[in-house]
Amino acid sequence: MSDAQCIAVEMPAPLAVYAAFYTLLWICVNAEEASRANATAEPPDTRSALGRVPPYQPPAAGVLGPIPVPGFRPPNTRVDAWHHNSRLQPYGARVVAETLEEEGDPGCHISCSKEFFSCQDACKCIPIEKRCDGAVDCMNAEDEAGCTPSCDEHDNRTICHGTSVCIALEWLCDGDNDCGDFSDETHCGGSVACSPEQFQCANGLCVHKEWVCDGDNDCRDNSDEHDCPKGKCRDNQFACASGECLALHWKCDKEEDCRDSSDEAECPVDLIRCGENEIQCNNKKCVRKDFQCDGDNDCGDWTDEDSCPIVPGSCNSAEFKCSDGKCIPDRWRCDVERDCSDGDDELNCEAHGMRNCTSDEYTCLDKRCISKTWLCDGVKDCTNGEDETNCVVKCEEDQYMCRSQLTNAFRNCVNRKHVCDGMNDCPQGDDEENCPTKRKCTHEDKCKEQCITTHDGLPACSCPLGFLLDDDGISCKDIDECMYEQDPVCSQTCSNTNGSFRCGCMTGYVLRPDGRSCKATGESPTLLFSNRIGIRQVWLTGDNYVPILKGLHNAMALDYHYEKNLVFWTENNMKVIRVAHLENNNMTDVIKWGLESPSGLAVDWIHNLLFWTDSGTRRVEVASLDGFRRAVIAASDVDRPRAIAVHPGDALVFWTDWGPNPKIERADMDGSRRKSVIVNQIFWPNGLTIDYIESKIYWADAKHHVIEKATFDGSHRERVTNKGLPHPFALTLFEDAVYWTDWHTKSISSVNKYNGMGMQTVHASAHVPMDIQSYHPLRQLRTYQNRCGRNNGGCAHLCLPNANGYSCRCPVGFNLLPDGHSCEETPEKLLLYARRKDIRLKQLHARNQMDSLDMVIPVENIKSAVALDWDHNSNSIFWTDVEKDTINRAFLNGSEERVIISSNLISPAGLAYDWLTNKLYWTDAGTNRIEVANVDGSMRTLLAWDNIDKPRDIVVDPKGGLMYWSDWGASPCIERADMDGGNRKKLLFGDMVWPNGLALDLANNRIYWTDGGNRTIEYANLDGTGRTVLIDQHLPHPFGLDLYGDEVFWTDWDGLSIQAANKHTGKNRRTLGAGVEGLMDVRVFHRERKGGSNRCSNNNGGCSHLCLLKPNGRTCACPIGIKLGKDGKTCANGPVNFLIFAHRIDIRIVSLDVPYLVDVVLPLPSLKNALGVDVDQRTGLIYWTDTGERKIQRATKDGKNIETIIGKGLHTADGLVIDSAGRKIYWTDGGRNSIEVAELDGSNRKVLVWTGLDSPRAIALHYEHGYMFWSDWGTSAKIERADMDGQNRRIIVDTNIKWPNGLAIDRIKDRLYWNDAKVLTIESSDFNGHDRQTILSQVPYPYGIVIVGQHIYWTDWKTKALHRADKTNGKDQLVIRENLEGLMDIRAIQGDQYLEGVCSKNNGGCSHLCLRSPRGYTCACPTGLLFENQTEPHPKICKKHPDNFLVFATKGSVAMISLDTPEQWDITLPLKNIQNSIAVDYHWERKLIFFTDVNNNEIRSINMENMTETKVIMNHRLDTPNGLGVDWIANNIYWTDNEFKVVEVARLDGSCRKTLISGLSEPRALALFPAKAYLYWSDWGESPNIERATLDGGNRKIIVDHDLGFPNGITIDYKDRRLYWTDALKDRIDTADLNGQHRVQLVPDAKNPFGMTQFKDYIYWTDWYKKSVMRADKRTGKNVTAIRTDLEMAMEIKAVSAEKQHGWNPCKEDNGGCSHLCLFRGHDYVCECPDVQDDKVCSKSPKLQVDLQMPPHYPSFYDYADSDVTPPPPAPTFPTHRNISSVIILVSVSTAIVVAAAVIVLCCLKMRKGTGGALKNEDYELEREGHISFHNPNYTCAAGQDERRPRFQGIFKYDKSQGRVTNVYMQEGTSLLPPPPPPPHGVTISAPARPRNDDFEAVTLHPFA
Repeated sequence: MSDAQCIAVEMPAPLAVYAAFYTLLWICVNAEEASRANATAEPPDTRSALGRVPPYQPPAAGVLGPIPVPGFRPPNTRVDAWHHNSRLQPYGARVVAETLEEEGDPGCHISCSKEFFSCQDACKCIPIEKRCDGAVDCMNAEDEAGCTPSCDEHDNRTICHGTSVCIALEWLCDGDNDCGDFSDETHCGGSVACSPEQFQCANGLCVHKEWVCDGDNDCRDNSDEHDCPKGKCRDNQFACASGECLALHWKCDKEEDCRDSSDEAECPVDLIRCGENEIQCNNKKCVRKDFQCDGDNDCGDWTDEDSCPIVPGSCNSAEFKCSDGKCIPDRWRCDVERDCSDGDDELNCEAHGMRNCTSDEYTCLDKRCISKTWLCDGVKDCTNGEDETNCVVKCEEDQYMCRSQLTNAFRNCVNRKHVCDGMNDCPQGDDEENCPTKRKCTHEDKCKEQCITTHDGLPACSCPLGFLLDDDGISCKDIDECMYEQDPVCSQTCSNTNGSFRCGCMTGYVLRPDGRSCKATGESPTLLFSNRIGIRQVWLTGDNYVPILKGLHNAMALDYHYEKNLVFWTENNMKVIRVAHLENNNMTDVIKWGLESPSGLAVDWIHNLLFWTDSGTRRVEVASLDGFRRAVIAASDVDRPRAIAVHPGDALVFWTDWGPNPKIERADMDGSRRKSVIVNQIFWPNGLTIDYIESKIYWADAKHHVIEKATFDGSHRERVTNKGLPHPFALTLFEDAVYWTDWHTKSISSVNKYNGMGMQTVHASAHVPMDIQSYHPLRQLRTYQNRCGRNNGGCAHLCLPNANGYSCRCPVGFNLLPDGHSCEETPEKLLLYARRKDIRLKQLHARNQMDSLDMVIPVENIKSAVALDWDHNSNSIFWTDVEKDTINRAFLNGSEERVIISSNLISPAGLAYDWLTNKLYWTDAGTNRIEVANVDGSMRTLLAWDNIDKPRDIVVDPKGGLMYWSDWGASPCIERADMDGGNRKKLLFGDMVWPNGLALDLANNRIYWTDGGNRTIEYANLDGTGRTVLIDQHLPHPFGLDLYGDEVFWTDWDGLSIQAANKHTGKNRRTLGAGVEGLMDVRVFHRERKGGSNRCSNNNGGCSHLCLLKPNGRTCACPIGIKLGKDGKTCANGPVNFLIFAHRIDIRIVSLDVPYLVDVVLPLPSLKNALGVDVDQRTGLIYWTDTGERKIQRATKDGKNIETIIGKGLHTADGLVIDSAGRKIYWTDGGRNSIEVAELDGSNRKVLVWTGLDSPRAIALHYEHGYMFWSDWGTSAKIERADMDGQNRRIIVDTNIKWPNGLAIDRIKDRLYWNDAKVLTIESSDFNGHDRQTILSQVPYPYGIVIVGQHIYWTDWKTKALHRADKTNGKDQLVIRENLEGLMDIRAIQGDQYLEGVCSKNNGGCSHLCLRSPRGYTCACPTGLLFENQTEPHPKICKKHPDNFLVFATKGSVAMISLDTPEQWDITLPLKNIQNSIAVDYHWERKLIFFTDVNNNEIRSINMENMTETKVIMNHRLDTPNGLGVDWIANNIYWTDNEFKVVEVARLDGSCRKTLISGLSEPRALALFPAKAYLYWSDWGESPNIERATLDGGNRKIIVDHDLGFPNGITIDYKDRRLYWTDALKDRIDTADLNGQHRVQLVPDAKNPFGMTQFKDYIYWTDWYKKSVMRADKRTGKNVTAIRTDLEMAMEIKAVSAEKQHGWNPCKEDNGGCSHLCLFRGHDYVCECPDVQDDKVCSKSPKLQVDLQMPPHYPSFYDYADSDVTPPPPAPTFPTHRNISSVIILVSVSTAIVVAAAVIVLCCLKMRKGTGGALKNEDYELEREGHISFHNPNYTCAAGQDERRPRFQGIFKYDKSQGRVTNVYMQEGTSLLPPPPPPPHGVTISAPARPRNDDFEAVTLHPFA
C-alpha cells in the first residue's frame, strides 16, 4: 500500500474526502494551466519534407533525430526537421517564414479557457467547436485559418501514422520525406519486410544490421540507436569507477582524470627527490630550477614548462597591439567591431573614420564595407539591411517562389507538387491562389500529357512531376534535377533519369535507405579535437568522448595518419610539433627546432609528409613524418599563415594567411605553381578544410563570423552559414556536414554543408576547443596515387609531389646534383651563425631563392649559444652555451649531438678548432682562463690563467703554432701566445672598448676584429703593426666575425643583421639576414682548410697525454692538476696531494701538486645532493653521501665502477669519514640522530651512538689516538669526542657554539678545528676542548673545513667559494674557487701519509667488526647482534642472528629490528631485486624467513644464518599474494591471493601446492594457530569480515563481520588465546578471543595502521601515517611508543622468536604419515594431494596413522588442546533459599536497570533536542573522515566511503591526557581484555583473582551484535 493510501485509510472520512477533493482540485488547476499554455504554442505544419534533399544530420547528444535551431525555420521547408518530442495537432498551423514584430501593437490580452478559442483581432472567445467548422466566427476568419482538410482516401489522401501528417497518395514512394519520418518512403518497389541481413526501423525503413548501435542515425528516426549496450573498456584502458574509459597509463600519473578520481586512488608513493635547486619532472627526471619556464623542454616531457606565463610577442608594423599583448591587423582598428578583449582597438577613433571600400566591396549606408558576394544572400549584413533590397532571386525549376513578406531577396520556394494542394505553404498563401482545375483532354486539346483549365476559365496544358511545360506550351521536357544548385537532390553523385533522378555514392560510401544521402562504410566516424590541455575523440552523436592525450601545453593544430594510427599536434608554448601512437599514447617530438608559432598542421597520408605553417617564422614547411627530412615550400610574401590543408591526390597544399593582406593560397606540394585563390572579402581566415569528394575548400572567417566554400581555383564562392559563429577557429567536414570549433561558445557545432541548415551542438566543454579533424578512413582515401612510389622517387633526401609528378629536395646547405635526385655529400660554402636558442645555416651562394633560406640545425636544448667553429673533415660543428656552461658537438644535420665539456665552465665565450691536432681551444670569461682539450673533451689542461680579465673570442693558427684572443676587461686588448700557452704577448691595446670577434687572414698576415664599443671593424698585421679601421659607419653593435675569400662577415646585436663587405675596402656591403634576433657568432664553413703532417702527428709527439703545437716545435702537457714528469713527456696517473670537496651535484678535486689551484670535476654521473666526501688512501676510491638519493656510494676517480654501499636506512647522512688504516667507514645521520660504522663495502653495519644526539653533522677521526669527534648543531649545540668504538663518550665544547658545521684535525699540532655558521667563526682547541682559540671571525657562512700543512681551507655557502688562510692567525686569505653554489664538506688527501691498522692481522681475531680504540682495538657486533658468549671479558665471536627480533616488509626491502639489544634499530637485510614486499612470516626451527613480493608476484625465503641467501619458492600462477602464514608444525606455508581470490597451501619449498578456499572477495592478511588447527584471514570486500577455518580449509566460519573497514595485520597471542587486528579504514586496533567474541577496541586512534604482531607483553604495528613501527601494551593499549620512525611504506610485521612457535599436532610426527600434505583439523588430520600431481605417488591415506595424543617427550606447554567452547550447562537442581534470594536480587536489579535505562533514554531525548545541531555535526565529522586512500597499487579500496561508523554508545569518559575513551566503572590501567582461557593440560599457573562481576568482559566502545 502506498503512503497516500495509508493516509487515506487512517484519516477520518470527512478529512479524507476534503483532502481528496483539494488534491483533485489542485491537479485540475495545474492541468488547465498546462493546457492553456500548450494551446498558445501551435507547432509548425509537419506534412512535407525538408526540400527535395533532406540533409542528413546526426542527432545531438542524447537526442533522437536532428534538432532545429530555436526560433529559426528554413525558408524552403514546409516542416521543421523531425523531432521525436514534437507535439502534433490534428489541424495544421499556418507556416510563416519568419515571425514579424509589429511595433506599437499591444495585441489582445484576454485569455480563454481550454473550452474556448481566442479571436485575437476581435479580442473575444468563441466555443472551441466552432474552430475549423467551415463557418467564419472570428473577424478576418481567424477561426478558419490554417485548418487542415479532412484526410480522406476518397480525396486521394492518407494519414502518416507516425506523425499524423496528411499527404497525397501520389506522394508515396516519390523519394521525398513528406511524412517527416520517412514512413511514406518505406516498402517501395514491392518489398514488404526487411531481409534477414537487415534491421527494420520503426518507420519501416530497412538498414544493414551492422549499422545498428554504431552511433549513426541511419533510420532517420534514430530507432537503430535505441537500447544500445554501453561499451566496455579496451584492454589498454582503465575503467573509472564512474564508468569512463581512460588510457591505462593515466592511472597514478598525479592527475585526476576520472570524475570520481578513482584513477589516482591506491597509487604508490613517489620517493624520488631532487636537489635543492632542482625541480622534479613527471618522468622522474630532475632539472635545474633556473631552467623552468625558459621555453625549453629540459625535462623531456615539458613539465618544466607547465603553468608558465605566456609572454606576448612583439607586433609588426602592420599590426595593432592590444593591451593584453595580442596582435591584430592594423586595418581592424576603428572598424566598429571589438577585436581586442578589452576593446581598445575601438578607442580614440574619429567619428565616421571608416576606410573607403574597394571595388570588390559594397558600401553600406553607414559606410561599412561588405563583400559584394554577400549581396542578396538572404542575410542582412548591412545595419539597415539594404544589401538585401532590390534583389533578383530564383527557385529551382520544379519549385514555386512565394511572394516575400520582407524583401524580394528573401528566397522562399515551395515544391511544385505542394502548389494548389489545398494547403497553404507560402507565408501569404499565394501557392493556393489562382489554382487551375484538372480535366480530361479532348480531341481539340493538343496537350501531350495533361489538360487543365486555368482559374480564369482558359484551357491549358500541364506536366507531371519531374517535367516542365516546353516553350511550345503543349509538350513536356524533362527536368534535370542533378543541376540544382540551391537545393541539390543528392549528397554525392547524381544521374538524371526521365522524369526523375538517381543518387549514387563515391567509393567507400553506400546509399542510405532515403535514396539521397550517403553513409561511410567501416567504423563509426568520430571527431578529434584539441583543447589546449589535451586531445579528445568525440562521436558525432551523443556526448560520448574518450580522452586521447592529456597534460599538453597549449595544444593547437591537429591532424592524424589513419593507417599508421598516429596523431600529430602542435604545442605553441613549447614551440614543438609532437606525435603519439593512438594505442599506447607514447609521445615524442617530431619538430622541435626552428619553430616559433606553429599554427596549422596537415598530414599527407599518401606520401607520408607533414606540412605546417608558422606565423612566427612566416613560413610554410614540410617534413617527413619523423621530422628528419625537412624543407621550406613558401617563405616569401607570407605574413601570418594559419590553417593548412593538403590534397595528396592532386598534390596540392592550401593555407590561410590573416596578415595585412589576408588570403588563401594554394601551391603544389613542392612549393611550385603557388597562387592566391581567395583574396577578396576575407579578414581572419582561421579554419580550413577540403571536401575531397566535391573538390572544394571550406574556411571559417573569425572576423566576419562566416563559413564559406569555393572550388580549388577560388571560383563558385558561396556562403555556407553565418549563424552561431561568434569566433570560429577550426573546421572539418564529413559526409554532408561541416563541423567547427568556436572559442566563444567553447563548443563544437555542425551544419549541413550545402545549405547551412540544421545547426546543432555536437560537444561542449569547459576548455576552449582548438583544431578539429573528422576521424575516419574515408577522410584519408588510399586510392590516390603515390607520386613518389615506393623508393622515395629515387630522391636522396626528400621527395615532394607536384602536378607533373615529383621533385627532389636536399637539406638546406646541400645542393641537388644534376641528376635531379642526389645531393652533395659535403656542402661547399655555408654560412653558420648562432642565435641564443638555435644554430642556423644557409648557403653562402644560393642557386635560387628557396636555397637561400636559412634552416635551424636540429640540436636540442640550446639555452644561449655564443661561439662557433667547425670541422669540414667530419662535417661537424662545435658551439659553446654560456647558460648551460657547456661546449658541444654535432654533425651538420644535427645528429650525434653530445656535450664535450660540461664542468668548470662559467662563461665560455670563445671557441677555436685546431684541425691539425684535433683539439679545441676556448676562453672562459667567468674563470678568466684559456684552456685546451682533445676534441672529445678528454685530457683538458690549462694554458693561461694569470692577468686575464675577460677573455672573449679566440682564433688559432695551427701551422704557425700560435693563438690569439681578445680581452674586453678593464684594459681591453688582443693577446697572442704559443698554442701551449707560452710566450704570451699583448699584441694590440689602447683605443679599444669591447673587442669581440676575431678572424685571421693568414694569406695577408692580418688579424681582424670587431669592437662593439667603438662600433668599428678593424684589422692589423699579425705583429700588431698597421692598425686600420675598415668600417666605422652604420655598425650599431658588431659582435661575431669571420673571413672568407675577399669578404668579411659579421653579426650585429643591435642591427639584428648578418652582413658582409669587401675585406680590403669595407665597401660592397650586403645583408645576408635581417631582423634576426639574438645573433652571436658567425662562421663560414668551407673546404679550404689544409691539413698535413705536424710535430704531433707521429706517435702523439712522444707525449703520454697532450701534444701541443708551438712555433717550430711541440710541448707535452698533462691534464689539469697533474705534474709532468722529469722526462718532459710523461704524466702521473693523478695528483698525489689534493683537496676533495662536495658540491651537491658533483665532487671536485683541487691539486696541491701544481703551481695553480684549479678545481676539476670528477667524471661522476649527476648527483642529487652530495654532502660528505672522503677518499680511501690505499685504493684511491672516493666515497660520498647523497642525501637526495639517501645513499652512500663509492667510485674510482675516473667515474667508473660506481657502487652503492649503503642504500637503505639513511635519512640525512651529513658527515662521512674513511678510516683508511682500519678499513672502516664512519658517518653521521642528522635525520636518524645516529653515528654509525661499517666495513668499507657497507657490511657489518653498527650503530655506535644513538642517544643524546640532536642533529649530528661533521665527523673526524684521529686514528693514532683512537679518537672520534663529531659536531651536533641541534638545540644544545656541542662538539663531542668518543673512542672509535663508541666508548668513553664526552662533550668537549658546548659553550659559545651554535651551528658547528665542519671539523678538522691538525695532526701536526694535535688540535681540533671547527667553524660555526651562526657565530661566524673558525676556532680551534686541543682534543679536550681546552686552549680554545678564534682563528677567524665574521666568516659569512662556513661549512666544510680541512687543515693542510700551514693552511686552513674552508667552504662558504654565502660567498659560494673555497677559501684558504693561515691556520694560526687567519692571514694571507685567498679565494681558490668562486661562483659555486652549494659547497659542502671538504677533505685533504696527502699521499705520503700512510698508517698501519691495528686490526690488520686476522681482523684482530674478531668475527665481524674490529674497531680502533685508545687501548688498541675492540671487537664489536653489527647492530642488533650479541656475542656468542657475553660472559667472556673480551668476546670476539658474534651470533649469526638475534634471538628475538621483529621482521617487516617495506616497499623495496625487508628489514628487522632486534629486540635483544637496547638500540632497537632497523636493519635492512642485504637482499636484491625486491620490488614491493608485503607479507612476512618465519620458521624458527628451519631458520627461514618468508616474504611475498606483489610486484614480482613471488614468495621467497631468507636464510637466517646467512641473510644474503634467498630463494624463490613460488613464482607462477601468483598475482598479488597479500597474506602469508607458516605452519611450523606441519612445515606448510599458506598464502592469500587477492587477484585469484583464493587461499592456498604448499610445503615450505613450494612443492605440493593446493588451493584450499576459492571464491573470496578481497582476501588480505592471514594468520595460523597450527596447534589448534586454526586458519584466520581477513577480507576487504563489500562486506569486510574476518573468517576462520581449519587448516584444510574446512569448517569455515565468519567470526567478525560488523564494524570493519579494512581489517589487516591479523596476529595471534598464542599464550592468552587472543586475536588482534588493525583496521586501516577505522584507524584503530581491535582484539577478540579466538571465536571473535569479547571484542575490544584496544587502540582507538591508531592512524593508518597496517601490519601487526605480538610479542610478550606488547603489540607492535606498522603505521603508514607516522611512517613508524609502533608499540603498545597488549592488555591496556596504553604506553604507545614509536620504536622506529622514518620508514617508508612499512607493510606486514612479525615477531621472530623461538617462544612464538611452540605446540604440537599429529602432523609433526613424520608429516602424519602423509605422502604430500598433512593438514590438521583439530579433531583429526587429513592427507591431501597437490592440485598438480608431481612425480611422487600421492596417497590420501597415511602410511601410519598418528595418535592425536601428544607424546610425553614434548614439553607440557606444547599442548594447546583445551576447549574454547562454552561447557554444557549443569544439571538442573532445586533452588535453595540462597538461590531464591539470588533470584530475587537478580530480578530487582534487572528491574532497576530497566527503569534506569528508561530514565536515561528520556534524558538523552531531551539532550538530543537541545543539542541536535551538535549531534548532526558529530555525524558529519564522522562521515567526513572518509576512507584511507592507500598509496600501494595492490590495495584497492572497493568499499568506497566509510559509511559504517556507528555512534559511540555506552557510558564512557574521554581522557585528554591519554587521548582515548575509557569505561568509567573501571580503574585506570586495568586490562581491557577478559582473562585468558585455562592453561594447557598439566600446567598450573597462579593468576590474580577475577572480579566477581563479569561486566569488564563486555567493555566495548561500540555495540557489537
